[in-house]
Amino acid sequence: MKTSLLTICRWSIRGLPPRFAALAPRIPLRPAGWFAFALALASGLTPVLAQTPAATAQDPAAANASAAPANTAAPANPPSTLEPFGWLHGCWDGKVNQRDFREEWLPLHGDMMIGVSQTVSQGKTQDFEYLRLELRPEGIFYVAVPSGKKETSFRLSGRTRDGESEIFTFENPVDEFPQRIIYRRGSEGWLYAHVEGKLNGLPRSVIYPMRRVDCTSGELIRQ
Repeated sequence: MKTSLLTICRWSIRGLPPRFAALAPRIPLRPAGWFAFALALASGLTPVLAQTPAATAQDPAAANASAAPANTAAPANPPSTLEPFGWLHGCWDGKVNQRDFREEWLPLHGDMMIGVSQTVSQGKTQDFEYLRLELRPEGIFYVAVPSGKKETSFRLSGRTRDGESEIFTFENPVDEFPQRIIYRRGSEGWLYAHVEGKLNGLPRSVIYPMRRVDCTSGELIRQ
């Protein structure tokens, strides 16, 4: 709009997009990639890094996500519209390590969904990101424009189900982190946005667990 995770980086790492570098806890790395989603589009997608499945996620299904595809080939039966992403419409809120992050998505209109994410620490905006989901001739793309950075497009490479969860995987074989964005639609109003890839040759991963909230009041919306 979220589990075994790889530490994204320490505060001292340079070159990591500000949204992720600012949020990453100081936790040791573990070797090799783990799984992936099985939610993206941001600055938001919680930086929760762990070494065991579902260490922080409260949706039990999040612990059983299947491995994400390693390539960027389009799904065998790719969606022809953005309607499968209509559930993203609205506001999603999370908080980790005294940092608040939120994603807000406008409803699907004109073959595009537009969103924005914001991270706030101690009452100050730490970073923000413009997001969009758009339909192109070659497939569906998740496009992220972090504050102070150029936009990057991630092509939808997988759409699967894991129990009650629905998993959308977007990939871009770029040299910089991240190379993969995963949005997992969990049960009871949960959204897990995974950000994965390699930095300096080492695997990194961060997860942002969010709950659906009222865009005005911020009150939790249970589904």
